[in-house]
Amino acid sequence: MTPTLLAAGIVACCLLAVPAQADENQDIDLIPPDIQAPTVASETPSATGPGKLFLENAVTFYDYRNNLLVKLPQTAPPPNVLERLFFDARRSWTLGEAVGFTYSGRLNVLAQDRADFPTHDSIRNDLREAFLSWSPLPQSYLDLGRVNLRSGVATGFNPTDFFKTRAVVDRLSNDPAVLRENRLGTFMVLGQGIGEKGAVSVAYAPALYRPSALYLGSLPSFDPMLDRTNAHDRFLVKGNYDLIPGLSSEALLYHEGSTTRIGANLTQPIGDAVVAYAEWSGGRRYSLAEEAYRYGQATGTLPSSAPRVLPGDRGKHFYNDLATGASLTTANKITINVEYHLHEAGFTRQDWKNWFAAGQSRFAPASAAASLWYIRSYALDQNEPMTRDTAFIRIDRADAFIRDLELAAFADISLYDGSALVQVTADYYWSPRWTIGAILAGNLGSRRSEHGSMPQAGSALLKATRYF
Repeated sequence: MTPTLLAAGIVACCLLAVPAQADENQDIDLIPPDIQAPTVASETPSATGPGKLFLENAVTFYDYRNNLLVKLPQTAPPPNVLERLFFDARRSWTLGEAVGFTYSGRLNVLAQDRADFPTHDSIRNDLREAFLSWSPLPQSYLDLGRVNLRSGVATGFNPTDFFKTRAVVDRLSNDPAVLRENRLGTFMVLGQGIGEKGAVSVAYAPALYRPSALYLGSLPSFDPMLDRTNAHDRFLVKGNYDLIPGLSSEALLYHEGSTTRIGANLTQPIGDAVVAYAEWSGGRRYSLAEEAYRYGQATGTLPSSAPRVLPGDRGKHFYNDLATGASLTTANKITINVEYHLHEAGFTRQDWKNWFAAGQSRFAPASAAASLWYIRSYALDQNEPMTRDTAFIRIDRADAFIRDLELAAFADISLYDGSALVQVTADYYWSPRWTIGAILAGNLGSRRSEHGSMPQAGSALLKATRYF
């Protein structure tokens, strides 16, 4: 086990083992999971007011495996050390009595040990949101522009979060709740109406570009990358109405291209400390492997002559996505989320056996490894699980050991081979203006497992943040 992974395991154990100091003035509210975003300094600063401005320096050290069963295609070697200095801005302005403007973006300066500095890849601006808001009537709103529209009540996987695809451009943290907040928005028209017992939202996102190839290398410097978020006409209608006291429900209807999907969210408090929830969506689509193959050929990444290296059904079927679980909030400021995830279009146990067999076959074409790894890159780009059945556990603890120290840990676990992506985050709020922290992450498992076969074994990130 690498030092990075060993440290991650030690911190995770301490997170649960050491009792927190009692706070005689504590007032812990029961918060539904859909708004339980983690407090991560580099992603969700605690500054208040009409916006959030902060400058952060983060340096990441990577640890790689060199004994992969399925070899990676020949590419430029990844960095051992990557440093990011970025200025993050989230601001809202009132332009009139019923008109406002919201902006969210991040200007990055990047340097790594295996690349020259500076180059055109050294500076990048991520335009997350930029939209006008108008409230023509009380409790009614109309937004126009780039909006990060999020849906779902689960923590680790959101089947009804239909605008998540291709939206994440940088993964300082692997925490799904953090990625939801820091991804690219979609250019759309969004209307919302709020009543006494419910609300309705309608969104339309036009197709502005043709589907583009996956960004497997460096990202554009100042391109808003609308080709990632607006490659298809997309419609979403969702509404919630509380039919039963205490039970929150939401229904969704989504259409993209030739695909229509329906979804639902349910949240139910159980006592004073537990919230149970379920999130589901379903629709006709291809399997993950078939979708990846078709997308690779349509965008020119995979040649038209590329063979399908994995057996399987090539037709469309009705596939279900499900995330169900519960959150527990304790009196000593610990929040625990436990979930089961079903991604029916993802890899089954047999699909994983076929993936490893195809990558090690002496009779496979030379391009087989590239096609196999492309499927995994496609799943990451779509923000979808690779595996059909997974479990997710997340633990967050405020004022851990000492005041103003927050620890969080999560594990995304394959139920087929027991391998896992794990991450531990520590943030110390030094003052209202400064935060220091660290993120330790690792892919645990045997060589013939989902996470144990990943080229990156682990990483360690150190950061310092200055708020304005």
